[in-house]
This record gives sequence, structure tokens and C-alpha cells, in this order.
Amino acid sequence: MSTAPQQPAEPSAQVTVTLDSCAKEDARTVLDALHSSFAGDRAAEDAPGEASGGGPAVWTATFDVSRTLAEPGTPARLDDPVTLTAQGGYHAVDRLRETLAKSFDVTVLGTASGDQEQEVTFRLTNR
Repeated sequence: MSTAPQQPAEPSAQVTVTLDSCAKEDARTVLDALHSSFAGDRAAEDAPGEASGGGPAVWTATFDVSRTLAEPGTPARLDDPVTLTAQGGYHAVDRLRETLAKSFDVTVLGTASGDQEQEVTFRLTNR
């Protein structure tokens, strides 16, 4: 049986996610929720670690939101609110937000719009 190689995601279906100013456990919770729904550029077991030097840590990953791998299960639990910045095409960022809303309460803190894509900052809290 022959299998065709998986095609890379269209750029308009990719969303870059950045998490900062949060505990590594909360970053892991958010990234795990996204990995359960979308293919990403990192292995699901590539867990956020401690920042060397004791300074603030920033975690980033890119997700292909063109197809959903699975629907999120029960709402995820965060120790503290998490700020997440998503950058990508308008439809792709909307899909990411809709999926996050199945696991967390999502509040839009700000947006920056461009011709082809947008950047949106969300605040995630427990549902």
C-alpha cells in the first residue's frame, strides 16, 4: 500500500501561538489543548521547560488549523489566567479561538489587522 506524503499546510491555515508571562504548567495545559485538536510544528511531548537564567519564558508553536484532529474533551484547568497571542489568517485565527473556547473562557484583549492576516491577544481563564 502506497501512502502519499502529507502536504504542508497552506500559509493561510497556519496560526503562530505565543504564550508568555505564565507558569510552564499553564503553558503546557494550553499547548496540550491545541495539540489535541490541531497538527503543530512541535511534538506534543515537547513540553514547556524552565527558562534558563530565571528570566521570563516565552513559548511558541505553529498550528495547522485546516482540519481538526479531535474535539477537545473536558475543559482544561489553569492555575492562573494565560495571555496568548495568535497570528495568522483571519479564518485561521477564528478557528483557533473557537477551539480554545471549548476548553477555556476566552476574552479578546486586542487585535491588530493587516491585509491578509491578523494578530489577536486573548486572555484564557477557567470555564
